Amino acid sequence: MQDYIIEMNNIRKSFGSVQAIVDGQFNLKRGEIHSLIGENGAGKSTLMKILFGMLDPDEGQIKVRGEEYSCLQPKKAIALGIGMVHQEFMLVNDLTVLENMILGFEPRKGWQIDFNEAKRRALVYIEQYGLHAQLDKKISEISLAEAQRVEIIKTLMRGAEIIILDEPTAVLTPQETEGLFKILENLKQDNKSIVFISHKLNEVMEISDRITVMRRGAFVNTTNKADTDTKALARMMIGREVFLDIKRSEQEKGKMVLSVDDIWVPGDKETSKVKGVSFDVREGEIVGIAGIDGNGQSELVEAICGLRKIEKGEVRVDGKAINNQSPLAIRQQGVSHIPEDRNTRGLNRQETVEDNLVATVVRDAPFSKHGFMHRKAVRSYAEELIEKFDIRPPMPSHLTSSMSGGNAQKVVVARAISDVDRVLIASQPTRGVDIGAIESIRALIEQATRTGIGVLLISADLQEILSLADRILVMYEGEIVGSMAVSEANEEKLGLLMMGVKEGANAEC
Repeated sequence: MQDYIIEMNNIRKSFGSVQAIVDGQFNLKRGEIHSLIGENGAGKSTLMKILFGMLDPDEGQIKVRGEEYSCLQPKKAIALGIGMVHQEFMLVNDLTVLENMILGFEPRKGWQIDFNEAKRRALVYIEQYGLHAQLDKKISEISLAEAQRVEIIKTLMRGAEIIILDEPTAVLTPQETEGLFKILENLKQDNKSIVFISHKLNEVMEISDRITVMRRGAFVNTTNKADTDTKALARMMIGREVFLDIKRSEQEKGKMVLSVDDIWVPGDKETSKVKGVSFDVREGEIVGIAGIDGNGQSELVEAICGLRKIEKGEVRVDGKAINNQSPLAIRQQGVSHIPEDRNTRGLNRQETVEDNLVATVVRDAPFSKHGFMHRKAVRSYAEELIEKFDIRPPMPSHLTSSMSGGNAQKVVVARAISDVDRVLIASQPTRGVDIGAIESIRALIEQATRTGIGVLLISADLQEILSLADRILVMYEGEIVGSMAVSEANEEKLGLLMMGVKEGANAEC
């Protein structure tokens, strides 16, 4: 029997009706680097938050050094030698590096904090593992790479023998990543156990001893690095060798309706900044953008739709620049938008179906006149869309807050498609909806192209991209890293590009 320092079996966790983990399985050996991989939403971070005590499992077994726990709290996890470095660093910007390292665990000399002792303890780890840190600098004054080292030292100073790193290279340059890997190897040589959560398969193959794959909340496989490669990992993450193709009707593509020329857009993270992206969309064409969430897709869509500032470059509709215009002005140029999150930007959940359906055209006749809404016209329009798009229940006065996810999404899609004139921006149009609604929404998007609409489809669902798109672009860290006709694409090829594996690169370790 293997001597595991951590064993997690049959873990289940739900948030309301959403099952984040349906079958979580993970084990960790002493002195190994074990990568945990999967697409966004696969459940890997949730599983590790359960191990660190931030979340309680609904079901399952957790063992630490052979002792079983039904659940943990962070204080207990830390006492057991478990530490976690989160993707969003848990540091106080206005405190110094040293103050952050000891926060909550301050050594005392009488009633006062003993900063000399704190510095002595910190220097032990800095020197032993090559964790350079400027102890007197404020967190706001140091780089992201140094902030990450501060987080690692902080966990070590709390006695961590097991260190969980959640997407640790997401904000690092290649040189900084190389430095981090040297630190992890030093920790491993000192018999520390590392959990490395990542999307980046080349890095996983470089740093790991073993790799566990999760998909849609469930354990798929654990494998030794020597027994796999990036292609095999991508197949396990994606979940299939083949896809079910939805045959699109062949039609002549018309003139260019949307042109994006070398645009640069600020992002919330370094990896999501849009850096020199260019492409075009023609009448009757669906151009798909594939990529793991957080690689600039959201920023790109928001820039085109007037929700985020474009720093450089140009976006044109029918040859006319629409840069940095208001969302209303851009809609008036014929651009319609299905936002990626229906609850924050797609719907007013406290309003009725009819008010949501008419929201983008309510200023226009026949829906309003002299500032007053014409309720009869609104009701008639809503009833027409409810029937056409099979929105259930078929009640214009029904509050969208009480609708199922699939039908709420149909309201967003119905409004966008009914209001589109030239370009439809469809961002994650079937996220979080049931199979019936997925097929319905995909059919509606495809039908829109038959009237000459150009569609930009952004989706994390590769089967959706492959089924609908004529051409496919892949975004990675804010850039287009691949472009191909759908006839040249397959899930494996796209999956590798999504993970940052360049075309033509050797997929073996």
